[in-house]
Amino acid sequence: MKKVFVSGAYDILHAGHLQFFEEARELGDYLIVSFASAEVLWHHTRRKPSIPDEHKQALIHGFKMVDEVVIGTNFEEGLDFKDDFLRLEPDLLVVTEDDKYGDIKRQLCDQIGAKYTVLPKTPPRFEPVSTSSIVQWVQAPTEAPLRVDFAGGWLDVPRYSRPGEYIVNCAISPLVSLREWPFEKRAGLGGSGAWALINGRDGVDAEIDLGVGWQDPAVIRETGLCVWRSGEKPELDFKQNGDFLNGRMAILWTGSQHDTPGAADLQRDYDRIAQSARVARGGILNSDIRQLADGIQLYHLVQLDEGMQPLPEIEGAIAKKYCGGGHGGYALYLFVEQSQRDAAVAAHEELRAVEPFCRV
Repeated sequence: MKKVFVSGAYDILHAGHLQFFEEARELGDYLIVSFASAEVLWHHTRRKPSIPDEHKQALIHGFKMVDEVVIGTNFEEGLDFKDDFLRLEPDLLVVTEDDKYGDIKRQLCDQIGAKYTVLPKTPPRFEPVSTSSIVQWVQAPTEAPLRVDFAGGWLDVPRYSRPGEYIVNCAISPLVSLREWPFEKRAGLGGSGAWALINGRDGVDAEIDLGVGWQDPAVIRETGLCVWRSGEKPELDFKQNGDFLNGRMAILWTGSQHDTPGAADLQRDYDRIAQSARVARGGILNSDIRQLADGIQLYHLVQLDEGMQPLPEIEGAIAKKYCGGGHGGYALYLFVEQSQRDAAVAAHEELRAVEPFCRV
Protein backbone atom coordinates (compact mmCIF):
# COMPACT_ATOMS: atom_id res chain seq x y z
CA MET A 1 0.00 0.00 0.00
CA LYS A 2 1.38 3.38 -1.04
CA LYS A 3 0.72 6.00 1.63
CA VAL A 4 0.45 9.68 0.68
CA PHE A 5 0.88 12.46 3.24
CA VAL A 6 -0.22 16.11 2.94
CA SER A 7 -0.15 18.92 5.47
CA GLY A 8 -1.38 22.46 5.91
CA ALA A 9 -3.42 24.77 8.10
CA TYR A 10 -6.69 24.02 6.25
CA ASP A 11 -8.23 26.63 8.48
CA ILE A 12 -11.25 27.47 6.35
CA LEU A 13 -11.98 24.37 4.33
CA HIS A 14 -12.91 25.13 0.74
CA ALA A 15 -13.12 23.50 -2.68
CA GLY A 16 -9.45 24.20 -3.39
CA HIS A 17 -8.47 21.94 -0.50
CA LEU A 18 -10.85 19.28 -1.78
CA GLN A 19 -9.24 19.46 -5.23
CA PHE A 20 -5.76 19.16 -3.70
CA PHE A 21 -6.78 16.13 -1.62
CA GLU A 22 -8.26 14.43 -4.70
CA GLU A 23 -5.12 15.00 -6.76
CA ALA A 24 -2.85 13.81 -3.94
CA ARG A 25 -4.95 10.69 -3.34
CA GLU A 26 -4.55 9.69 -7.00
CA LEU A 27 -0.81 9.26 -6.36
CA GLY A 28 -1.33 6.41 -3.91
CA ASP A 29 -3.71 4.12 -2.06
CA TYR A 30 -4.03 5.78 1.35
CA LEU A 31 -4.21 9.52 2.05
CA ILE A 32 -3.14 10.99 5.38
CA VAL A 33 -4.00 14.64 6.01
CA SER A 34 -2.30 16.60 8.77
CA PHE A 35 -3.26 20.08 9.94
CA ALA A 36 -1.58 22.39 12.44
CA SER A 37 -3.14 22.38 15.90
CA ALA A 38 -4.67 25.49 17.43
CA GLU A 39 -1.61 25.86 19.66
CA VAL A 40 0.78 25.68 16.70
CA LEU A 41 -1.33 28.09 14.70
CA TRP A 42 -1.32 30.57 17.57
CA HIS A 43 2.41 30.16 18.10
CA HIS A 44 3.24 31.08 14.49
CA THR A 45 0.45 33.49 13.51
CA ARG A 46 -1.10 34.78 16.75
CA ARG A 47 -4.56 33.85 15.57
CA LYS A 48 -6.96 31.11 16.53
CA PRO A 49 -8.43 28.65 14.01
CA SER A 50 -11.85 29.20 12.51
CA ILE A 51 -13.21 26.07 14.23
CA PRO A 52 -11.91 23.82 17.07
CA ASP A 53 -9.40 21.12 16.14
CA GLU A 54 -11.80 18.24 16.78
CA HIS A 55 -14.40 19.73 14.45
CA LYS A 56 -11.84 20.30 11.73
CA GLN A 57 -10.54 16.76 12.10
CA ALA A 58 -14.04 15.32 11.73
CA LEU A 59 -14.83 17.46 8.71
CA ILE A 60 -11.65 16.51 6.86
CA HIS A 61 -12.11 12.85 7.70
CA GLY A 62 -15.56 13.07 6.16
CA PHE A 63 -14.08 13.61 2.69
CA LYS A 64 -14.31 10.36 0.79
CA MET A 65 -10.71 10.49 -0.51
CA VAL A 66 -9.22 11.00 2.98
CA ASP A 67 -8.27 7.87 4.92
CA GLU A 68 -6.69 9.34 8.07
CA VAL A 69 -6.40 12.74 9.73
CA VAL A 70 -3.77 13.74 12.26
CA ILE A 71 -3.20 16.99 14.14
CA GLY A 72 0.29 18.49 13.97
CA THR A 73 1.65 19.53 17.35
CA ASN A 74 5.32 20.19 16.59
CA PHE A 75 6.28 23.86 16.98
CA GLU A 76 9.09 23.73 14.40
CA GLU A 77 8.05 26.12 11.65
CA GLY A 78 6.99 24.30 8.50
CA LEU A 79 7.18 20.90 10.19
CA ASP A 80 4.26 20.84 12.62
CA PHE A 81 3.50 17.34 11.26
CA LYS A 82 7.00 15.96 11.89
CA ASP A 83 6.23 13.53 14.71
CA ASP A 84 3.29 11.89 12.90
CA PHE A 85 5.23 11.79 9.63
CA LEU A 86 8.11 9.88 11.19
CA ARG A 87 5.68 7.57 13.01
CA LEU A 88 3.49 6.74 10.01
CA GLU A 89 6.34 6.52 7.45
CA PRO A 90 4.39 7.49 4.31
CA ASP A 91 5.80 6.86 0.84
CA LEU A 92 5.11 10.36 -0.49
CA LEU A 93 4.96 13.86 0.97
CA VAL A 94 2.86 15.84 -1.50
CA VAL A 95 3.02 19.65 -1.63
CA THR A 96 1.92 22.45 -3.95
CA GLU A 97 4.22 24.52 -6.15
CA ASP A 98 4.16 27.42 -3.68
CA ASP A 99 5.53 25.35 -0.76
CA LYS A 100 7.87 27.59 1.26
CA TYR A 101 9.57 24.83 3.24
CA GLY A 102 10.89 22.59 0.50
CA ASP A 103 14.44 22.21 1.84
CA ILE A 104 13.53 21.12 5.36
CA LYS A 105 10.72 18.89 4.10
CA ARG A 106 13.10 17.13 1.73
CA GLN A 107 15.48 16.52 4.64
CA LEU A 108 12.59 15.06 6.61
CA CYS A 109 11.65 12.78 3.69
CA ASP A 110 15.26 11.54 3.47
CA GLN A 111 15.04 10.28 7.07
CA ILE A 112 12.48 7.62 6.11
CA GLY A 113 13.06 7.32 2.35
CA ALA A 114 9.87 9.11 1.37
CA LYS A 115 9.54 10.98 -1.93
CA TYR A 116 9.01 14.75 -1.84
CA THR A 117 6.42 15.33 -4.59
CA VAL A 118 5.29 18.68 -5.99
CA LEU A 119 1.85 18.75 -7.57
CA PRO A 120 1.64 21.01 -10.63
CA LYS A 121 -0.95 23.75 -10.47
CA THR A 122 -4.23 22.85 -12.12
CA PRO A 123 -7.01 25.30 -12.99
CA PRO A 124 -9.21 25.92 -9.92
CA ARG A 125 -12.78 24.71 -10.20
CA PHE A 126 -14.23 27.58 -8.21
CA GLU A 127 -13.54 31.15 -7.15
CA PRO A 128 -12.25 32.24 -4.66
CA VAL A 129 -9.33 29.80 -4.63
CA SER A 130 -7.61 30.34 -1.27
CA THR A 131 -8.39 30.75 2.42
CA SER A 132 -7.27 34.39 2.39
CA SER A 133 -9.42 35.21 -0.63
CA ILE A 134 -12.44 33.56 1.02
CA VAL A 135 -11.87 35.64 4.16
CA GLN A 136 -11.75 38.77 1.98
CA TRP A 137 -14.94 37.66 0.22
CA VAL A 138 -16.73 37.12 3.54
CA GLN A 139 -15.56 40.49 4.88
CA ALA A 140 -16.38 42.39 1.68
CA PRO A 141 -19.24 44.91 1.80
CA THR A 142 -22.51 43.81 0.23
CA GLU A 143 -22.90 47.17 -1.50
CA ALA A 144 -20.49 49.72 -2.93
CA PRO A 145 -20.68 53.18 -4.43
CA LEU A 146 -19.64 54.14 -7.91
CA ARG A 147 -17.78 57.41 -8.52
CA VAL A 148 -17.69 60.60 -10.55
CA ASP A 149 -14.35 62.19 -11.38
CA PHE A 150 -14.12 65.97 -11.40
CA ALA A 151 -10.57 66.76 -12.52
CA GLY A 152 -7.04 65.41 -12.77
CA GLY A 153 -7.96 62.17 -14.52
CA TRP A 154 -5.02 60.27 -16.08
CA LEU A 155 -2.67 61.67 -13.42
CA ASP A 156 -3.48 58.51 -11.47
CA VAL A 157 -1.97 56.40 -14.25
CA PRO A 158 1.58 55.66 -13.06
CA ARG A 159 3.28 56.55 -16.33
CA TYR A 160 1.42 59.89 -16.52
CA SER A 161 1.68 60.78 -12.83
CA ARG A 162 3.10 64.14 -11.79
CA PRO A 163 4.53 64.82 -8.33
CA GLY A 164 2.75 67.71 -6.64
CA GLU A 165 -0.43 67.42 -8.72
CA TYR A 166 -3.85 66.02 -7.83
CA ILE A 167 -6.86 63.90 -8.80
CA VAL A 168 -10.31 64.98 -7.58
CA ASN A 169 -13.25 62.58 -7.38
CA CYS A 170 -16.31 61.63 -5.35
CA ALA A 171 -18.07 58.37 -4.42
CA ILE A 172 -21.77 58.45 -5.32
CA SER A 173 -25.07 56.77 -4.59
CA PRO A 174 -27.30 54.92 -5.47
CA LEU A 175 -25.12 52.01 -4.42
CA VAL A 176 -24.55 48.84 -6.45
CA SER A 177 -24.46 45.21 -5.33
CA LEU A 178 -24.02 41.76 -6.82
CA ARG A 179 -27.80 41.54 -7.17
CA GLU A 180 -28.68 45.09 -8.15
CA TRP A 181 -26.79 47.37 -10.52
CA PRO A 182 -28.96 50.38 -11.34
CA PHE A 183 -26.54 51.87 -13.90
CA GLU A 184 -25.35 51.09 -17.39
CA LYS A 185 -22.25 48.86 -17.63
CA ARG A 186 -18.84 50.05 -18.87
CA ALA A 187 -20.08 53.57 -18.27
CA GLY A 188 -17.16 55.53 -16.82
CA LEU A 189 -18.32 55.37 -13.19
CA GLY A 190 -15.68 52.99 -11.87
CA GLY A 191 -17.84 49.89 -12.05
CA SER A 192 -14.87 47.51 -12.22
CA GLY A 193 -13.56 48.95 -8.94
CA ALA A 194 -16.94 48.49 -7.27
CA TRP A 195 -17.25 44.95 -8.63
CA ALA A 196 -13.82 44.07 -7.25
CA LEU A 197 -14.66 45.50 -3.82
CA ILE A 198 -17.93 43.63 -3.34
CA ASN A 199 -16.24 40.42 -4.48
CA GLY A 200 -13.55 40.79 -1.81
CA ARG A 201 -10.74 42.03 -4.03
CA ASP A 202 -8.72 45.24 -4.13
CA GLY A 203 -8.96 46.53 -7.67
CA VAL A 204 -5.99 48.94 -7.57
CA ASP A 205 -3.42 46.53 -9.01
CA ALA A 206 -5.92 45.16 -11.52
CA GLU A 207 -6.67 48.65 -12.86
CA ILE A 208 -2.99 49.51 -13.15
CA ASP A 209 -2.34 46.22 -14.96
CA LEU A 210 -4.96 47.27 -17.54
CA GLY A 211 -2.86 50.36 -18.26
CA VAL A 212 -5.28 52.74 -16.54
CA GLY A 213 -5.20 54.46 -13.16
CA TRP A 214 -6.01 53.62 -9.59
CA GLN A 215 -8.52 56.40 -8.83
CA ASP A 216 -11.66 54.29 -9.30
CA PRO A 217 -10.97 51.50 -6.77
CA ALA A 218 -9.27 54.01 -4.45
CA VAL A 219 -12.25 56.35 -4.03
CA ILE A 220 -14.80 53.52 -4.11
CA ARG A 221 -12.97 51.89 -1.20
CA GLU A 222 -12.38 55.18 0.64
CA THR A 223 -15.76 56.83 -0.19
CA GLY A 224 -16.44 60.54 0.29
CA LEU A 225 -15.30 63.59 -1.67
CA CYS A 226 -11.57 63.03 -2.15
CA VAL A 227 -8.45 64.75 -3.37
CA TRP A 228 -5.56 62.38 -4.13
CA ARG A 229 -1.89 63.06 -4.74
CA SER A 230 -0.76 62.02 -8.21
CA GLY A 231 1.68 59.10 -8.06
CA GLU A 232 2.32 55.41 -8.48
CA LYS A 233 -0.17 54.35 -5.77
CA PRO A 234 -3.16 56.03 -4.06
CA GLU A 235 -2.19 58.65 -1.50
CA LEU A 236 -5.02 60.68 -0.01
CA ASP A 237 -4.43 64.44 0.17
CA PHE A 238 -7.67 65.12 2.03
CA LYS A 239 -11.26 63.95 2.23
CA GLN A 240 -14.66 65.51 2.99
CA ASN A 241 -18.08 63.92 3.35
CA GLY A 242 -19.25 65.80 0.25
CA ASP A 243 -22.37 67.27 1.84
CA PHE A 244 -21.98 70.56 -0.02
CA LEU A 245 -22.64 68.61 -3.25
CA ASN A 246 -26.01 67.29 -2.09
CA GLY A 247 -28.66 68.06 -4.69
CA ARG A 248 -26.12 69.42 -7.18
CA MET A 249 -25.04 66.47 -9.34
CA ALA A 250 -26.64 64.52 -12.15
CA ILE A 251 -25.31 62.11 -14.76
CA LEU A 252 -26.41 61.75 -18.37
CA TRP A 253 -26.15 58.48 -20.28
CA THR A 254 -24.53 59.35 -23.61
CA GLY A 255 -25.84 56.26 -25.35
CA SER A 256 -22.58 54.35 -25.80
CA GLN A 257 -20.18 52.43 -23.59
CA HIS A 258 -16.71 53.75 -22.99
CA ASP A 259 -13.28 52.14 -23.27
CA THR A 260 -10.65 53.69 -21.01
CA PRO A 261 -7.79 51.24 -21.82
CA GLY A 262 -8.38 51.91 -25.51
CA ALA A 263 -7.90 55.64 -24.95
CA ALA A 264 -4.89 55.42 -22.63
CA ASP A 265 -2.28 56.21 -25.27
CA LEU A 266 -4.08 59.10 -26.99
CA GLN A 267 -2.48 62.53 -26.99
CA ARG A 268 -3.92 64.98 -24.45
CA ASP A 269 -2.98 68.18 -22.62
CA TYR A 270 -1.64 67.00 -19.26
CA ASP A 271 -0.67 70.54 -18.26
CA ARG A 272 -4.30 71.61 -18.47
CA ILE A 273 -5.42 68.42 -16.72
CA ALA A 274 -3.13 69.27 -13.81
CA GLN A 275 -4.46 72.84 -13.80
CA SER A 276 -8.04 71.57 -13.72
CA ALA A 277 -7.33 69.52 -10.60
CA ARG A 278 -5.68 72.43 -8.80
CA VAL A 279 -8.72 74.60 -9.47
CA ALA A 280 -11.18 71.85 -8.46
CA ARG A 281 -9.18 71.15 -5.30
CA GLY A 282 -9.47 74.82 -4.35
CA GLY A 283 -13.22 74.66 -4.93
CA ILE A 284 -13.53 71.77 -2.49
CA LEU A 285 -11.32 73.44 0.12
CA ASN A 286 -13.51 76.54 -0.11
CA SER A 287 -16.80 74.63 -0.54
CA ASP A 288 -17.22 76.83 -3.60
CA ILE A 289 -19.45 75.15 -6.20
CA ARG A 290 -18.51 77.62 -8.93
CA GLN A 291 -14.78 77.17 -8.40
CA LEU A 292 -15.28 73.42 -8.57
CA ALA A 293 -17.26 73.96 -11.78
CA ASP A 294 -14.35 75.93 -13.25
CA GLY A 295 -12.05 72.97 -12.66
CA ILE A 296 -14.54 70.59 -14.26
CA GLN A 297 -14.91 72.85 -17.30
CA LEU A 298 -11.13 73.05 -17.75
CA TYR A 299 -10.97 69.29 -17.81
CA HIS A 300 -13.83 69.08 -20.29
CA LEU A 301 -11.89 71.30 -22.70
CA VAL A 302 -9.14 68.67 -22.64
CA GLN A 303 -11.71 66.00 -23.47
CA LEU A 304 -13.02 67.98 -26.43
CA ASP A 305 -9.51 68.60 -27.76
CA GLU A 306 -8.90 64.86 -27.45
CA GLY A 307 -11.82 64.20 -29.78
CA MET A 308 -14.75 63.46 -27.49
CA GLN A 309 -18.10 64.57 -28.87
CA PRO A 310 -19.64 67.81 -27.51
CA LEU A 311 -22.14 67.17 -24.72
CA PRO A 312 -25.68 68.58 -24.89
CA GLU A 313 -26.40 71.81 -23.09
CA ILE A 314 -28.78 71.41 -20.15
CA GLU A 315 -30.50 74.39 -18.62
CA GLY A 316 -29.19 75.30 -15.18
CA ALA A 317 -25.94 73.28 -15.44
CA ILE A 318 -22.79 75.28 -14.70
CA ALA A 319 -20.31 72.53 -15.67
CA LYS A 320 -20.22 69.24 -17.53
CA LYS A 321 -17.70 66.59 -18.53
CA TYR A 322 -17.47 62.94 -19.47
CA CYS A 323 -17.03 60.63 -16.49
CA GLY A 324 -13.76 58.84 -17.11
CA GLY A 325 -11.62 58.96 -20.21
CA GLY A 326 -13.26 56.41 -22.47
CA HIS A 327 -15.14 58.56 -25.04
CA GLY A 328 -18.62 57.50 -23.91
CA GLY A 329 -20.53 56.29 -20.87
CA TYR A 330 -22.02 58.82 -18.49
CA ALA A 331 -21.42 62.55 -18.38
CA LEU A 332 -21.48 64.58 -15.19
CA TYR A 333 -23.53 67.79 -14.89
CA LEU A 334 -23.13 70.19 -11.97
CA PHE A 335 -25.79 72.62 -10.70
CA VAL A 336 -25.83 75.48 -8.19
CA GLU A 337 -29.23 74.67 -6.69
CA GLN A 338 -31.11 71.41 -6.15
CA SER A 339 -34.23 72.92 -7.70
CA GLN A 340 -32.28 73.44 -10.94
CA ARG A 341 -30.91 69.90 -10.83
CA ASP A 342 -34.32 68.37 -10.17
CA ALA A 343 -35.95 70.41 -12.94
CA ALA A 344 -33.28 69.24 -15.39
CA VAL A 345 -33.74 65.59 -14.36
CA ALA A 346 -37.49 65.92 -14.88
CA ALA A 347 -36.96 67.41 -18.34
CA HIS A 348 -34.39 64.89 -19.63
CA GLU A 349 -35.18 61.18 -19.58
CA GLU A 350 -31.53 60.10 -19.74
CA LEU A 351 -30.45 62.40 -16.89
CA ARG A 352 -30.52 61.04 -13.34
CA ALA A 353 -29.70 62.51 -9.96
CA VAL A 354 -26.76 61.18 -7.95
CA GLU A 355 -25.56 62.16 -4.50
CA PRO A 356 -22.19 62.08 -2.71
CA PHE A 357 -21.68 58.99 -0.57
CA CYS A 358 -19.43 58.70 2.48
CA ARG A 359 -19.30 55.56 4.60
CA VAL A 360 -18.90 56.34 8.29
